[in-house]
Amino acid sequence: MRFTTQFLYVLVGLSLCLFSSNSLADSKPTEGVLVEAESFQQQGGWKLDTQFIHIMGSPYLLAHGLGQPVEDAKTTVQFPSTGKYRLFVRTKDWVAPWKAPGTPGRFQLLVDGKPISETFGTKSPTWFWHDGGTVEITKPEVELTLHDLTGFAGRCDAILFTKDLSYNPPNDMAPMDQWRKGMLGLPDQPEKTKPYDLVVVGGGYAGMGAAISAARMGCKVALIQNRPVLGGNGSSEVRVWAQGLVRRGKYPHIGEIIAEFADSATASPGTYEEFGDQTKEQIVKAEPNIDLFLNTHAYAVKKEGDKIRSVTAFNTKTAKRTEFLGTLFADCTGHAEIGFLAGADYYTHEKGHMGMSNMWTWKETKESRPFPNVEWALNLDMEDFPYPQRFHGQWFWESGFDKDPIKDLESMRDWNFRAVYGAWNAMKNKGGKDKHANAVLTWMAYIGGPRESRMLRGDVILRRKDIANKVAFPDGCVPSTWSIDLHYPKKQYMKKYPEDPFISKAVFDRSVDRKRGYPIPYRCFYSRNVPNLFMAGRCISVTHEALGTVRVMKTGGMMGEVVGKAAAVCIDQQCNPRAVYTDHYKELEKLLARKGIERRDTIEGSFYIRKDSKQLPPVIDAYIDPATLPGLVIDDEHNNVQFVGKWTKGEGLKGYIGNHYVYHGKGKKAEIHFKFQVDQSGKYEVRLAYGHHKNRATNTPVTIRSSQGTKTVKINQRVKPPLAHGFISLGTFNFEKDQPIAVIMSNSGVDGNVHADAIQILPSE
Repeated sequence: MRFTTQFLYVLVGLSLCLFSSNSLADSKPTEGVLVEAESFQQQGGWKLDTQFIHIMGSPYLLAHGLGQPVEDAKTTVQFPSTGKYRLFVRTKDWVAPWKAPGTPGRFQLLVDGKPISETFGTKSPTWFWHDGGTVEITKPEVELTLHDLTGFAGRCDAILFTKDLSYNPPNDMAPMDQWRKGMLGLPDQPEKTKPYDLVVVGGGYAGMGAAISAARMGCKVALIQNRPVLGGNGSSEVRVWAQGLVRRGKYPHIGEIIAEFADSATASPGTYEEFGDQTKEQIVKAEPNIDLFLNTHAYAVKKEGDKIRSVTAFNTKTAKRTEFLGTLFADCTGHAEIGFLAGADYYTHEKGHMGMSNMWTWKETKESRPFPNVEWALNLDMEDFPYPQRFHGQWFWESGFDKDPIKDLESMRDWNFRAVYGAWNAMKNKGGKDKHANAVLTWMAYIGGPRESRMLRGDVILRRKDIANKVAFPDGCVPSTWSIDLHYPKKQYMKKYPEDPFISKAVFDRSVDRKRGYPIPYRCFYSRNVPNLFMAGRCISVTHEALGTVRVMKTGGMMGEVVGKAAAVCIDQQCNPRAVYTDHYKELEKLLARKGIERRDTIEGSFYIRKDSKQLPPVIDAYIDPATLPGLVIDDEHNNVQFVGKWTKGEGLKGYIGNHYVYHGKGKKAEIHFKFQVDQSGKYEVRLAYGHHKNRATNTPVTIRSSQGTKTVKINQRVKPPLAHGFISLGTFNFEKDQPIAVIMSNSGVDGNVHADAIQILPSE
């Protein structure tokens, strides 16, 4: 396996073993050319796939054409001499692990426009050097072309030419660093960077939150991302809409940075435009304290004692290797790659963990659009999968529940490919063919969206019972508002492939307060045994069950914001992340209380707000806690509330009291009875809370009934209530102590919907 990747390397008479995997000593000089596929000058329609470098050692080019052959990839190669060369291409038959019929990943290699007779992508279930025979090179400069034949995920890692016609390159590409450096002409040592205060690895929501937060606190930050775009699962490559509520809880300014770049997707998967890749990059590049390194894959860690000294990475396009020096490091990779390389304690839920999704979309056209019969895909009929409503194959196209969440990632992604193409084949060529003659696939994620892999261990391991029992940790700081949401195979769709299901279901535990959130402790955000390592995102210190609530992107982004501010405390106090909790937590709290747009140029500098900073609107919580309001407040879900008819609960209008409001149409009889007593006789003002809207009634009857009599008032609910928190006064009434009282709203004779949220009873002087 190779841990580095290069452009084009001309290998002439090297004394090092260039083409032997056994030892350096038994090599012999040879002459040849090695071309890494990712170095192609024109990649055409081929996609650069970097998500499995940790498995097979290199990025590769993927012909992801949804059944239509992609545009050719081309590059120019300089040969040391003309003559006869033996040719090898490192590739695989990607459906061979399942002994599936057919070879969907077929492609050709053209040399100066002439195709090699051998067709590649047709042999071996694992990556190997596919022998292409011999080729005559007649001039020093030659054009190479990768020509896709199918549009179905053909893949090419590298191309090797050698004048040693008897030579066979090793199929087992073991990580022999010295051998590799000699073969690829790499320098002995990577280029070193300046020392950074914080090196963040991973450019999803968590990594962006950490980098921006730390930079605005005055830290010098390197942000390393192995894809060409930022956002991770929340980018246009994967298109998962960001979930989790921000800007609430004890530190309501946490989440303001995330709000600056969070996607605007209205569905999952959303559209390319909704994910704002360019906006994310612009926001990061606007921070003078951040150096951004896109297309850069971190693969090695150096330590001094227990601490990380540096992270080494290579550029997946130029192959330049760089050693990033730092005081602090943040693992925001999702897979906990940096923690793993550094020897940090971690946990992996080996069986029954959540899987990886590859979502997809389709559309109807005006003309018939044929699709080939894909015998190598899963053999599915229409009843074997959920119909893709609204032209979306959604999050539940998920597999890998019992697979190794690290080593089996490529297999999981490819199984998802087979599942989607099998479903599409059923829609186009089998039971759904009459209905879908004009349908066409429009997009499928080739970058998988994983949910669970390694989880690093911190000083606190957050557990499900902590959340369910509402354990109040003193350092609770990031509100997790998503339910405990765990995914399992859906039995309905397991009949044909019970050993490797591809459709999931979500099982929710409602113990999380989805409006206020459960405060995740800061001590989940740093390693317990690597003293200068932070983590944020889905690799923090939680159990499998607790991961179900903390794993969503906006929540992970807020973790990053806290990590960034904690890093600033570390630099200021010259301490490690643990000492922030034990000795300097008040300093962290001061930073957590600051607005997201506040900044200082250096750790020693003064805080200010740039004139061009985008001011966010005031925080408007979706709910108002009834306990925080004066007087007696009875919410619509109070035990003393009774309903006549079927009322609908709603949460769409912000600023409501409690967990929701209720409404009813003007059809069948409906009433809501708010019942109460007062503990002291006297005059009381009665108020009603409702949400105004143009579809509301202008004549909603509300009756106040007590031992003193009955009074009915009519409310125009299209008009905004005049009092704070959405209340309107119904009048002042004399109430007797311990006597039953009721406020009753009905839909009798109304001209629109009626809406009820709460009543409030206040003593009247």
